[in-house]
Amino acid sequence: MKKTTVVMENVQPLIDCGHYAVKRAAGQTMRVTADVFKDGHDVIAVVLKWRKVGSKDWRETAMKAEGNDAWSGVFPLAVEGDSEFTIEAWPDAYATWREEFSRRHAGGQEDLSSEILEGVHLLEAAAHRAGRKSGARELRAAAGELKASGRAAAAALAAREDVAVLVAAYPDRSLSTEFRPFGRVTAERERALFAAWYEFFPRSAEGRGDRGSTFRDCLGRLDDAKAMGFDVIYFPPIHPIGMTKRKGPNNSLECGPNDPGVPYAIGNRHQGCPHGGGHRDVAPELGTLEDFEWLVGEAKKRGLEIALDFALNCSPDHPYVADHPEWFFHRPDGSIKYAENPPKKYEDVYPLDYHNAEWEALWEELKNLVLWWAERGVRTFRVDNPHTKPVAFWEWLIAETRKTFPDLVFLSEAFTKPKMMRVLAKVGFTQSYTYFTWRNTKAELTEYFTELTTHDSSEYFRPNLFTNTPDILPFFLQQGGRPAFMIRAVLAATLSPLYGIYSGFELGENAAVPGREEYLDSDKYQLKQRDWHAPGNIKDLLTKLNRARRENRALQELTNLRFL
Repeated sequence: MKKTTVVMENVQPLIDCGHYAVKRAAGQTMRVTADVFKDGHDVIAVVLKWRKVGSKDWRETAMKAEGNDAWSGVFPLAVEGDSEFTIEAWPDAYATWREEFSRRHAGGQEDLSSEILEGVHLLEAAAHRAGRKSGARELRAAAGELKASGRAAAAALAAREDVAVLVAAYPDRSLSTEFRPFGRVTAERERALFAAWYEFFPRSAEGRGDRGSTFRDCLGRLDDAKAMGFDVIYFPPIHPIGMTKRKGPNNSLECGPNDPGVPYAIGNRHQGCPHGGGHRDVAPELGTLEDFEWLVGEAKKRGLEIALDFALNCSPDHPYVADHPEWFFHRPDGSIKYAENPPKKYEDVYPLDYHNAEWEALWEELKNLVLWWAERGVRTFRVDNPHTKPVAFWEWLIAETRKTFPDLVFLSEAFTKPKMMRVLAKVGFTQSYTYFTWRNTKAELTEYFTELTTHDSSEYFRPNLFTNTPDILPFFLQQGGRPAFMIRAVLAATLSPLYGIYSGFELGENAAVPGREEYLDSDKYQLKQRDWHAPGNIKDLLTKLNRARRENRALQELTNLRFL
């Protein structure tokens, strides 16, 4: 058992004692603080150590004493990926000797011969540790000089910083203490921390109500979003839509022959898709996989990226249902159970059972879905309802996929209990939806965003403030007219480095299902007729907000928010 000679407390930042990783951006620095001290009056040396996860070799830098036993240090996060860090400290015998010798000399102590011999021993020991390395000769020379010195000359040598630096280069760590467990930090790309999202359904890109749009028709929407200053173009599911129990306009149970269905009812093996009509296919009405890859390339040319919805829903027509019925929940009569959120029933969707007897095969398949789309240029995924799947599944999937694509971004769409929202962020989700949508008064906003920006959660929870979604039209927008849209745009764009809008927000669309926070005639259920340049739009305001965000560093950070 190794002795613990130094006390280390309050090491920060650590998430659950180092079990989860702190989040930063590649190119940033990581500041670590701690309270470090020991018994007695010895001087201690404290270093901050860091390395990439998987590496054996540590890099280190001396930590700075801040007073009252507080120490701080900084290390760079040069590239994307996971690193670990720790603190090591030990009694610094030479620094202690220097300090005590100086005090004795200043205090007028006449006989310092024993103290001089002690210093000689410490210098010779440092020279021995240096071996044949640079500085060994100088250390031996200093030891000889000290041994031959009188009281005054010895005091002068003890005060020499060059000698102290040489000794510090070859420290005696035999009594060192290392902090365990190691801290962890994930460095991600810039758009993980700072981005403006624009969501639209590709089938509604042209804003026509008589026929749907294709991937090849989406360039106008991309160019418009780019002109407004958005960075990420987010598509709801683009996969084949099931026919069984297909929903009609306004989520009605009656579906006409020309109704497009809900994209979240994924899977239609009857459409002759090259990959069976499931999550690896695109809806034929949108085009082909080659068309999608073309669009990803066009977005990249414009400095944009396409984010896909990772919705793990299966329609009754999904190939998984026939090929892997064991992956689903079953009723006592053997039939597969559809999704429910009482009193709502989603008969067009079958949820997956993540704890079924063949769960390992299911998990592996879902991991491979992410990798499959990443290989086709997708690096950002908005994840639908992750709080209804096991936390352990997400921790595993995100870690495994980032081994191949460390630049992956995952946005958690979990409007649920705060502790669940936080743990999803801890296990790896890059960004998270928030309750911003329902915080309207000054008091509500101040309380909520003070919590998000000053609480420990700010080390790992990155709020992405969506003003609206295809499922949520807040009462504030329904009732406030154009000024309400302007207010929410300004708040979203300035309260967090991450925010987003769902198409139609820029036009002030606020027709709702009476008494509910839901859009009337939503393009989630039907094709939507729109004039993308309709009078009264707030596109100019959004453009100015996004320009201000790019030009002002203060708006690109989260924890600097203060309310006056």
